[in-house]
Amino acid sequence: MSIDLGGRLRFLRERHGLSQRELAKRAGVTNSTISLIESNQTNPSVGALKRILDGIPIGLAEFFALGPDRRQKVFYESRELVEIGKGNISYRQIGENLFGRALQILKERYEPGADTGKVPLVHEGEEGGVVISGRIEVTVDDERRILGPGDAYYFESRRPHRFRCIGPNPCEVVSACTPPTF
Repeated sequence: MSIDLGGRLRFLRERHGLSQRELAKRAGVTNSTISLIESNQTNPSVGALKRILDGIPIGLAEFFALGPDRRQKVFYESRELVEIGKGNISYRQIGENLFGRALQILKERYEPGADTGKVPLVHEGEEGGVVISGRIEVTVDDERRILGPGDAYYFESRRPHRFRCIGPNPCEVVSACTPPTF
């Protein structure tokens, strides 16, 4: 599934009456960064996109769910999970449109060395997950733990947090976040 990130960002920015300069200021990035993303000349990291969308404000789930409303499905085949990740991190979301939903569920895959970024993620809500395979380092505030298969995490998402795949094998996690913000 190919997504026009730049077009979506431009649409949302204009819908909220923001100039590129104003959005850049709110997000703490340069004007040229917004311009390059909107023209699809660069793709932001997940963390950078989250910070930019916080300046609108809109969550990642809503950003990727933009489109015509459809009846909410109950069951999903593996091929129907929606990829909202990028690069070495795959976030396969259950459900294409999360408008009206209170919970976001992801099947996450981190390639060896993959990292959500040096700037920690911060957003409203709560999130939790269970490691299915591999090892992942989870940092929440000043707490850091390496988790393996069967281990889990659960925390308030407003606490700064970061995820990093440790070791030579990919790490898979099934996670949930409420409200849908990622």
